[in-house]
Amino acid sequence: MPAYLETIVAAHRAEASEDRRDIDAAIEQAERAGRAGATRPFAEALRRAAALQGMAVISEIKRRSPSKGDLDPGLDPAELAAAYEGGGAACLSVLTDGQFFGGSRGDLQAARAACTLPVLRKDFTVSALDVCDARAMGADAVLLIVAALDDAELASFLELSRRCALTALVEVHDDLELKRAVDAGADVIGVNQRDLRTFEVDHGRALQLGALLPAGVLGVAESGIRGAEDVRRLAGAGYHAVLVGETLVRSGDRRAAVAGLLGGGR
Repeated sequence: MPAYLETIVAAHRAEASEDRRDIDAAIEQAERAGRAGATRPFAEALRRAAALQGMAVISEIKRRSPSKGDLDPGLDPAELAAAYEGGGAACLSVLTDGQFFGGSRGDLQAARAACTLPVLRKDFTVSALDVCDARAMGADAVLLIVAALDDAELASFLELSRRCALTALVEVHDDLELKRAVDAGADVIGVNQRDLRTFEVDHGRALQLGALLPAGVLGVAESGIRGAEDVRRLAGAGYHAVLVGETLVRSGDRRAAVAGLLGGGR
């Protein structure tokens, strides 16, 4: 496991080990909320935008990162969400990790209330309670990082996500992780182009792994996406969506930055 990911996941596992909530009750409540049908259709929104625009954009709300430091620690998540939606984003990604990324449950809730877009809870899922918490805070999708989970956890959390009416974005970094994701039944797979050992972006990674995505899987390219040319290249490689954070958060005009990724102006 990459060093920085190992540190973050270890912190989350330590926190999870101290969580004394009744897991059966939490799961029952999350499944009941799922049956109520209050989630927004994350995967469907990506497919629809990809069909209409050639590519869907998942715009990220992120205050800081371990590798880049502060991006915009004082950002207003509601303001960003509205700007992203106005620029043509199909979905949002909101960091809720506090210790390493400066995010919170409140960021997700404020962003979701300010727009009509489906929202991914971007965090480090290491327990069933994390999935339940995503549902409780109002998320429409949850992130499962293959490098952070064993096969049993990956399959279990994927199944639980579906029972709670959450889309699971399953993130991979290499061909072995991709095989694990496919074997677990993932149907929305994100390929992270950032090497979690060096923090460097390998723009060939998405092209390489994109060719290995099975038919029917919704492919999402992540990290290192800077402009419309990157988006066109990834669309040509068969991806349906891109997840973009730093480029948008650092932009002076977030609405225009999203529109720029799609090759147009709004």
